Amino acid sequence: MQYIMTFVWAFILVHMINFVLMSLGGGQDLNLVTASIMSVVFAVLALIITALIPDDPIPTHHHH
Repeated sequence: MQYIMTFVWAFILVHMINFVLMSLGGGQDLNLVTASIMSVVFAVLALIITALIPDDPIPTHHHH
C-alpha cells in the first residue's frame, strides 16, 4: 500500500506543479505525458531515498 500511495501522491503533486508552471509560462500547452513520466521518476526516486535512510533509532550514550 505504501508504494501505491507514493505513486498516487507523486502523480498528483507533479501534475499540480506542471499545471501551475505551464499556466505561468504563457502560451505553452499542458503536456500530460511528460508530467506522468516525471511523476513516475519522482516516485521511484522517493522510494529509493526512503530505502536508503535507516530506520534504526539513534543510540544515546548515557554518561554516569
